Order: sequence, then C-alpha cells, then structure tokens
Amino acid sequence: MTRNVRIAVTALLVVLPTVAQAQNYPNRPVRVVVPFGAGGVADVTTRIAVDKLGEKLGQRFVVENQPGAGGINAARSVLASPPDGYTLFLASNGTAVSVALFKSLPFDPVKDFAAVSLLGSFDLILATSAAGPFRTLQDFVKAAREQPGKLNVGTINVGSTQNLGAELFKTAADVDFQIVPYRNSPEALVALLRNDVQMVIDFHAALKSQLTDQKIRALATSGAARSQSLPDVPTVQEAGVRGYEVTSWNALAGPGAMPKEAIATLNKAVREVLADADLKKRYLELGIEAKASSPEEMKTRLQTEIGKWAKVIERANIPKQ
Repeated sequence: MTRNVRIAVTALLVVLPTVAQAQNYPNRPVRVVVPFGAGGVADVTTRIAVDKLGEKLGQRFVVENQPGAGGINAARSVLASPPDGYTLFLASNGTAVSVALFKSLPFDPVKDFAAVSLLGSFDLILATSAAGPFRTLQDFVKAAREQPGKLNVGTINVGSTQNLGAELFKTAADVDFQIVPYRNSPEALVALLRNDVQMVIDFHAALKSQLTDQKIRALATSGAARSQSLPDVPTVQEAGVRGYEVTSWNALAGPGAMPKEAIATLNKAVREVLADADLKKRYLELGIEAKASSPEEMKTRLQTEIGKWAKVIERANIPKQ
C-alpha cells in the first residue's frame, strides 16, 4: 500500500463514523442554549417546541438558559461546542440587532452559524392606558405633532427590539416624543398606568394580562398583517403610518460546520411539530405565530434584519456597546 493510499484510507476511516453518526442523528440528548432567562416568552416557547421535537425524534432536548451580555456569551458557548448537531442555539431578532449594537462581535451570526429553521414570529403592540385620551393610534400621532417632545413612550432597555421599534415609529410617523427605557416590562406597564408614559411598545406576552383586564388598550400591532391573536386591532400601517413593520422572530441554529444530515433531520421535524394544533394554540396564546422555514429562508431573514436595524440604530444615534 502506497503512502498516498494509506493517507486516503485513514481519512476515510475518520470521516465514516462522523457520517454514520449524522445519518443516525440524534442518538443522544441535544442541548439547546437560550440567551434569555428562564420563564420568559423565548424560554417558554423554546421549551414547548423542543419538548415536541424530543417526542418526534426520540431523544431529550435539554434547554440551557444563558442570559446576559446581549446573547454573546450564549452564542460563544454554542460555537465552542463540537459542530455535531448536539448543541443548538436559539437565534432571535436580538441576534440581528447585536451586529450593529456592539462595537465588535466575537463571531459573525451569518457565517459562523448554520441556520436550521424559524420557530415563530410575533409583533409588537402599541398600547395606551384604557383610562387615557387616546382611542386610536392617529389620536396619539395627532397629539404628538401638536406637542412635540411632550409625550412619553415606554419600552424596555435601549437596543431591545421594543426600544428600536419605538425609534423606528418616530421616524416612520414623523413625530417627536421621548422614549423612556425601563429595566423590564412590568415597570413600563406601571409607568403607563400612572401616566408617566402615554404609550408602551412591547410584545403580547408582556401585555396580555393587562389587555385581558382591560386596563390598557391596544392601538395597533406592528406586523405587515393583523396579528392572529388580536385580529380586531389594526396594524400600524392600517392606522395610517406607512412603511412601518416590525416582526420579531425566534429560530434554531447550530455551529457553522454542523452536518447537513442533522440540519435536514431537524428542519423536517421542526416543520412537523410546528404544524401541531396544540402547539399552534399554545403559541398563539403568547401572541406568537408558529412558523417554520427552510435554512435558506432563515439565513435571508437574518441578513435582512441585520441591515434594517443597523439603519435604525444609526439614525437614533444609539452608542455602540
């Protein structure tokens, strides 16, 4: 046997077990790293989806929460893991935002991750106090134009999708108001009910109980079409603000060199579990539309959102972290 043949045979023997393992994927538990705390909407919806994936694929999917640092630590943890499909990452709209929000990321979300599939999409709600004077979004816009800089809009922290959604609304509606960032959604809601702010921009899950109790009023939702969870509420565009669209999303990804066989297996399983009527119902209760995608569609979505939010951050003069 010549030296070249021996090298080729050795390489084949190294590759074959990896290929066989990928074709038999998954044959042991899969870890899903979530860059948000336990109990939040991202955590809850991830657990709902991966529980179904575990049933479908016959292996446990274990959620590991690694909140903080803009999702950077969680992403690095995944990228440092073997690219074998047994460590996955919950990517989100925040993953796209982080590219422009940080001076230097230690990874490229597009190049370093392998896209698997979207899990769901969800809109922002623009809401005001039920006891306040604004019955429609145009009422708020009219008041903001009559009193430039006088009205306050509450969101969570600077750089969040909610906060950037408010910045984009200022530009799209051509109005001037103060954006007041709070540490969390409950604080922003308290401020709304006390009239410290006249509108809050947040996701359905954070506002659901106050909407149900009719303490706050949904003026509009931020998607291109009406939200399935609030079909009677107009979109921002329907309410007269052209060009405004914000749809957040969650998705599954893995390290860039993840085997194509594992990606294909996961993508097929995700499509099947997201079509489940029970899962759809549970997602909708949280204001989320279950929505799968091809890996290519997910990658395109990420690239588009990176460009979109970079422009918003630049216009708002938000300092890089």
